[in-house]
Amino acid sequence: MSFKRADRVAEAIKREVSILLTQGLKDPGIHFVTVTLVDVAEDLRNANIYVSIMGDEEARQESLKGLERARGFVRKSLGASLQLRYTPDIHFSLDDSLDNSLKIRNILNQLKSEEKPKNED
Repeated sequence: MSFKRADRVAEAIKREVSILLTQGLKDPGIHFVTVTLVDVAEDLRNANIYVSIMGDEEARQESLKGLERARGFVRKSLGASLQLRYTPDIHFSLDDSLDNSLKIRNILNQLKSEEKPKNED
């Protein structure tokens, strides 16, 4: 199974941005951010970084704004560590798949609890 170069670059970006978020960024507006996925264009010019942010909606929006403020620093750090000809232009997006899966799990648990009394008859 062969991986495309864009996939390898995406994994490297994910690793480097994860390290930056835990060690390099000092923005007090960024709270509990986890990189979930990085999608890199085939020409390696653009990268969309999906992040999961813990907390309420206000904390999520504040953290997303903090990430946008730090975009230049993150891109510069990526350029230094990845040694690519062109450093991808990065964009941060909120990944709400974890919230969706929790909602689905709660709905299934509700259905399961409603089904139990019917089976006891």
